[in-house]
Amino acid sequence: MSRIALTAITPWITAAALAHPHDLAAHLMQRLSVSRRTAGKTIARLVETQWIAQHGMPRRPHHVPGLLRQVVQRYPLAGLDEALPWSRDFAPNFTLPANVVRLAQHAFGELVNNAIDHSGGTSVTVSMRQTPAHLQLLVSDDGRGLFDKVAQSFRIVDPALAMLELSKGKLTSDPERHTGRGLYFTSRIADVLDLHANDTAFQHRAWQRHRWSRTTPAARHGTSVFVAIALDTTRTLDSVLREHSRDGQGYAFERTVVPLQLLTAPGCALDSRAQARCAAQRLQQFRHAQLDFSGVTDIGHGFADELFRVFARSQPELALEPVNMSPRVRALVDSVRAEAA
Repeated sequence: MSRIALTAITPWITAAALAHPHDLAAHLMQRLSVSRRTAGKTIARLVETQWIAQHGMPRRPHHVPGLLRQVVQRYPLAGLDEALPWSRDFAPNFTLPANVVRLAQHAFGELVNNAIDHSGGTSVTVSMRQTPAHLQLLVSDDGRGLFDKVAQSFRIVDPALAMLELSKGKLTSDPERHTGRGLYFTSRIADVLDLHANDTAFQHRAWQRHRWSRTTPAARHGTSVFVAIALDTTRTLDSVLREHSRDGQGYAFERTVVPLQLLTAPGCALDSRAQARCAAQRLQQFRHAQLDFSGVTDIGHGFADELFRVFARSQPELALEPVNMSPRVRALVDSVRAEAA
């Protein structure tokens, strides 16, 4: 028989090694319909590439998952309970630091639940892979696509403006059952997050923590979210949740970030009062908002006045904190705030 492609095996070999530590060759023979010789050669390649590890005597080997691990499962969305796939199909197959397990479980649950409750699709495919440095999670549904859902629910047609609202948090089309925390906190616990939907894609990076950037979209239907978490991260779910309370001690979602670069485009600076009102939309739901000017080199007086005088006066309980300002932006914001004092 021809050589077996490892890419056809790696989505299930981790679970197989755990379930068949003493008879893995026989399991591969049956599952792949191959000879013992081919199964043995395939196992040798899996050991060489660190997908499995082999212990014991050559004639009585004992196999366990290696440094590389992966589980891929597809589920019908109808009646799916997102807790069961995690506890049954994923968590038992990975060896991770305790804080990473907690971060991964939270991201897994939020993303699968979003597919169940919001996608309008029929199925979701979940892939989780462990490398020597990262845990990688990909959740893909076959639904209508996130940005189409936002356009229908909130009449926000521009994906960049939809991403702006999603990036603030607390955006939900079903406020009776959801609070709009899922995607926001998933992006904060991840080192890398890529969001693909409706021929549009945005990425968020921990080292550019307030910034969402456009990237090349995947050519597929539905919504796909990719998350990577470094195995050596010191981040904990508890610290991320507390960081977004106003005093850093509780669990209320009181602090948000507004990535203002999403309001810009080639030839379109932050100049108008309408843009400022867009930036300020729904901020009254929070007690503290960081207005992130990363990538914004220039703004107009109308934009600054509407945001830092008119809106600020209308919401005295809300603290507005501009960050990452260029010298010119800082000078204009300072002048508006001085006039408003």
